[in-house]
Amino acid sequence: MADPPLDGSGHRARLRQRLFEGGPDALLDHELVEYLLALALPRRDTKPLAKKLIKDFGGFGSLLAADAEAIARVGEISEGAVAALKIAQASALRLLQSQVKERPVLGSWQALLDYLHADMAHNPVERVRVLFLNSKNMLIRDEQMSEGSVDEAAVYIREIIRRALEYHATALILVHNHPSGDPSPSQQDIRLTRDIVEAGRHLNIAVHDHLIIGTRGHSSLRAMGLI
Repeated sequence: MADPPLDGSGHRARLRQRLFEGGPDALLDHELVEYLLALALPRRDTKPLAKKLIKDFGGFGSLLAADAEAIARVGEISEGAVAALKIAQASALRLLQSQVKERPVLGSWQALLDYLHADMAHNPVERVRVLFLNSKNMLIRDEQMSEGSVDEAAVYIREIIRRALEYHATALILVHNHPSGDPSPSQQDIRLTRDIVEAGRHLNIAVHDHLIIGTRGHSSLRAMGLI
């Protein structure tokens, strides 16, 4: 689709100045997306497109987390424009991830929750990952174990324990997201967690927690007294 010519240098300069002076909170969600798109579409009025994308994907976070092909299809935009949005997501996740690495996970719990929420809350597909920790509770490995519903038995207990032994992990944290947005644990979530706790107990592998991430927050099975 051809981009109509636009001299938006004055408007974009004002957005840039607000960002420099006021920080990230100085711009609205659609203005952040508008400016990102303008980097790849300099001669197009990207404000209507930014608003459309946010509306169609259900919010700023859902847009950035969306599949690249879906963004391109809905927005009818080039790979370069999509890449501008995806690099913003990747940069944000890298920044949050850096707050978790090289520090004891249990001592940086809020940083971990922030990272997991940014990475998983808006994902339309349920994914299960395991954080493997050493004896000092340092992160050894952050590994996605399955994609799809936990109810479909996509998580295999023996595989999780095998990986823990392979990485010489002494503890682990289970994490998965609920695409519905509601982080409340299901009975299947609770049963699976308890089975993994029991399997790990015999090998001195502790399960510190099972975190469920949703757009409406998170649930900790440990904090809820379920493990």
